[in-house]
Amino acid sequence: MSSYGDLELKVLRWAEQRDIIKHSNGLAQAAKTIEEVGELVAALNSCDKDAARDAYGDILVTLIIGSDIVGLSLLECLEAAYDEIKDRRGKLNSAGVFVKEA
Repeated sequence: MSSYGDLELKVLRWAEQRDIIKHSNGLAQAAKTIEEVGELVAALNSCDKDAARDAYGDILVTLIIGSDIVGLSLLECLEAAYDEIKDRRGKLNSAGVFVKEA
């Protein structure tokens, strides 16, 4: 299995070769991400694991390209998000609500 960094570079090279990075923008990639999230919801709703795998992958591709276009790496965004949540305490309750510890 490839490392995340290797796959990220392959995605960016693929996008460059197809002029996606040259002719797209962050907003267009965000719209594409939303489209792919809709496909993910449909896949999950129908319990279609293959379609869910495809949708998760497509979402990652749009996020990698979009973050690069605006001058960020998706890994740096993930690291920043993790740094923000890593010390949070609490649990997700049965109603699907995250309840923070006091």
